[in-house]
Amino acid sequence: MKKAALSLILNATLVLVVGVAAEAQQATKIPRTAYLSASPLSTNPERIEAFRQGVRELGYVEGKNIVIEWRSAEGKLGRLPALTAELMRLKVDIIVTSGPTATRAAKEATSTIPIVMAQDNDPVGNGFVASLARPGGNITGLATLNPELSGKRVELLKEIVPKLSRLAVFGTSIFPGNAQALKEIELAAKAFGVKLQYLDVLSSKDIEIAFRAATKGRADAVLIIVAGAVAGAHRTQIAELAVKRRLPAIYDRREFVDDGGLMSYGTNFADLSRRAATYVDKILKGRTPADLPVEQPMKFEFIVNLKAAKQIGLTIPPNVLVRADIVIK
Repeated sequence: MKKAALSLILNATLVLVVGVAAEAQQATKIPRTAYLSASPLSTNPERIEAFRQGVRELGYVEGKNIVIEWRSAEGKLGRLPALTAELMRLKVDIIVTSGPTATRAAKEATSTIPIVMAQDNDPVGNGFVASLARPGGNITGLATLNPELSGKRVELLKEIVPKLSRLAVFGTSIFPGNAQALKEIELAAKAFGVKLQYLDVLSSKDIEIAFRAATKGRADAVLIIVAGAVAGAHRTQIAELAVKRRLPAIYDRREFVDDGGLMSYGTNFADLSRRAATYVDKILKGRTPADLPVEQPMKFEFIVNLKAAKQIGLTIPPNVLVRADIVIK
């Protein structure tokens, strides 16, 4: 009787210990988040650091209470399916995407793992969410409203180049939101009596061809909305060619100006990346993407590079300079 009782106690104790150990293991499970980019991560260090900052501000420490799997297609879009497949094998809890191309790859890979868009120019039009207020699926995040800002860029060019009559627009037709941006540009150009010359930049080889065409077409300025991996990997080349051709150019993001471009006006992408961390936090705490509204930009920035202006012999009017958030001298 004593042996049976002792055996029963030992078995119960063993079950209790195993149960406690299992609970402890579950409690210490570190959430695994993926950050997926089509462009090289090195081309957007400010956005990467902003996301990390957002994560830290919410009390997470990489390697301690959160793991972030950094993945980049390095500008080779054909690599995205393999990268998403790898993330599926790793059983990540959340995928943060750095743009529409990465979001689409993630969407095609999973309909259950939450996807957080760090930035997207048209989440509804791209088919990622049912509406901004009620995403409805496994995707949510932040929208850039970038196409709607294109008309303002035409206005700024007209202010620094009063005689602007011909404007070359460098775009990427296969990129989501390009068509909407062009509509905004056309409306603004019509209001100012400016003729447009649209030049499609689909790959790196198209960059020099586009600049030659702009010069041949006697463009007075260039509006750059080149997107995707081409924009990420060839910003310096684009900025340098604009200076070489002595063409005033405005861009949709500050990184072009950091790399030598004349000026940019658009959404503060670093702020969006920082705010993407709040979605990760909410989802890890039990919220679902379907119930988290897509947020819109809160910060916009106008940046002017006086060094680039001097290189092309352009004087930026004081009334334009005074409105700049950052002036590079």
